[in-house]
Amino acid sequence: MATTNLSKPTSFDRTLASARSTMMFSEVVRLAVDSFRASKTRFMLTMLGMVIGSASVILVATLGSTGKQYALDQLNSMGPNKIELQYGGGTVSGPDNTSTPDYMTLDDLNAVKDQVAGIVASSPMLEFHDNVSIGGGVTKATTLLGISPQYRIVRNLVVVAGRFFDDQDDAAHEKVAVIVEPFAQELYGSSHAAVGRTISVKGIPFVIIGVFKEAFNTYGQSEISDHTMLVPYPVLRYFTGTNTLKEIFFTMRDSSMVVPAKDRILEIIRSRHYAGSVYNAQLLTEILSNAAKIADMLTIVLTLGAGITLIVSGVGIMNSMLANVQSRIKEIGIRKALGATSREIRMQFLTEAVFLSLSGGVIGTLLGLAIPLTLGLLTPFKIPISPWSAVAALTTSVMVGVLFGTLPANRAARLDPVQTLKYE
Repeated sequence: MATTNLSKPTSFDRTLASARSTMMFSEVVRLAVDSFRASKTRFMLTMLGMVIGSASVILVATLGSTGKQYALDQLNSMGPNKIELQYGGGTVSGPDNTSTPDYMTLDDLNAVKDQVAGIVASSPMLEFHDNVSIGGGVTKATTLLGISPQYRIVRNLVVVAGRFFDDQDDAAHEKVAVIVEPFAQELYGSSHAAVGRTISVKGIPFVIIGVFKEAFNTYGQSEISDHTMLVPYPVLRYFTGTNTLKEIFFTMRDSSMVVPAKDRILEIIRSRHYAGSVYNAQLLTEILSNAAKIADMLTIVLTLGAGITLIVSGVGIMNSMLANVQSRIKEIGIRKALGATSREIRMQFLTEAVFLSLSGGVIGTLLGLAIPLTLGLLTPFKIPISPWSAVAALTTSVMVGVLFGTLPANRAARLDPVQTLKYE
């Protein structure tokens, strides 16, 4: 007695399965390429929007990364291991119901140096404002900062002419000064011409031994202005008659020591003053972190703005594909009459849309990468290129093709084969 093998598919089952998928994907791709060749000019003009959009995304991301790196490099030039201690408020009550600010002192600085390991440089800062005489009855409003020789290290100052005062000048209370470069140019025409000149502060002559500048322009956001003169801290105490400090600067040996050192320094300072007094420690690492976040947000916003070009080009693709469907109605009817399923028609036109957008995305990506690479090779500037921008551009181009190609593809798939064959 013969038995029937139920697990073996019958010829009917194979025919039914083939009816669901009568075309291979390679054939769909080939049809899409043939359609592109038949209407080269229209498709190339439609593709142009994707080329511009993809290139814009990469270039904007590259510009954002370049700007971010430049800003961080500039901030790093101030010294990433710096801790800037500032007095924030609080008073000390005295006789006759008077109160005075609870400023830091030089003893606070020495206490921190004795108790905190890893400090490689430090400097007090005493501030004094006066109209200084430059000779000939001419005076200039000037900011005098009393600092130590190590201030040059903690602030990463650049000496452009002469020299910075040293420990010997500081210990001997020499009447020497180092002035900022814009001030030297304003007074004497050049930095080198300022060296050796004399400036009088309240009748006491100071010899200019050097001219300095900041590592990068802080645009007035630091204690140094365009009319700043640096003098030894012990000398400036003659004019203020006080041992108080507005700020104290520290430089740590390693950047990993900055945060724990900051906490320890604040603990020491607060323990030496009244409980209501406020002291703040500013770290460059916090500024760097905030600057990086701002730069990242700006890059994202600008990239999204450039992405609008891709959306506009997607609308162009959709219009082109709708026109393409309209012009090929009879072809669609013939294909359906020969057995093509709605799924195959939909896949064909969707593949054409994706092929169109992806081709533009690839060309735009190559163009967007070529421009910064060429500039990097032909100029001394280092332009960081993120591979993720290329991935984002290509991924977006595929998504645009799928999103804006779905409507034309569905319209083609829903066409009635009888009506399409009658279409003229």
